[in-house]
Amino acid sequence: MKWSLIRAEYAALADDLAGLDDGQWAKQSLCGEWTIEEVVAHLTAAASLSFPRWLRSVIGARFDFDLHNRRRVAEFRGATPAETLARYRAAAAHATGPGGPVDAWLGEIVVHGQDIRRPLGLPRTPSAEALERLARFYVRRDFTVASKTVSAGLRLEATDGPFTHGTGELVTGPTLALIMVMAGRAAYGDELAGPGAEIMRARCSPAA
Repeated sequence: MKWSLIRAEYAALADDLAGLDDGQWAKQSLCGEWTIEEVVAHLTAAASLSFPRWLRSVIGARFDFDLHNRRRVAEFRGATPAETLARYRAAAAHATGPGGPVDAWLGEIVVHGQDIRRPLGLPRTPSAEALERLARFYVRRDFTVASKTVSAGLRLEATDGPFTHGTGELVTGPTLALIMVMAGRAAYGDELAGPGAEIMRARCSPAA
């Protein structure tokens, strides 16, 4: 896959971030305890780190990925939200990832983009091509999220595109909602329907 899909999503998020005020930058995201600004800094790190830098950071954190991520967020966050956005924009133009499957880095910007947009009430949906590709990647393997585990044994059918996968209890919904629930975002669970929807929602709940 060309990196153009990933860079297009980075650019679209930059446009959405341009009009935020300080209160919005400090708002809670859907990504754990991180604020909107912290998720943006995380995305900047993901777009900026080469594999050697990423590996040194992980080793320095003794393979504690939470610690690794916290350190990189602190590194790439600016002194002000405006500086954080400027750093993000600079990274967005040449966004890549430090290694591993390219589709995993597409997942970073799609999922974290929605982690930011949903609490802010920003309605943008990523491109159909990006969503289709990411949904097919997520049902095939657990990588940065337990997406294959969340969707295992279920029949997924998108209501807004061609994506289908699996056998078992049926789960229907927009492709983006299926992706976000596979990524563990329970906030999107209400958009799913069908006899398997409750199973899928339960698998991405905090208790699970």
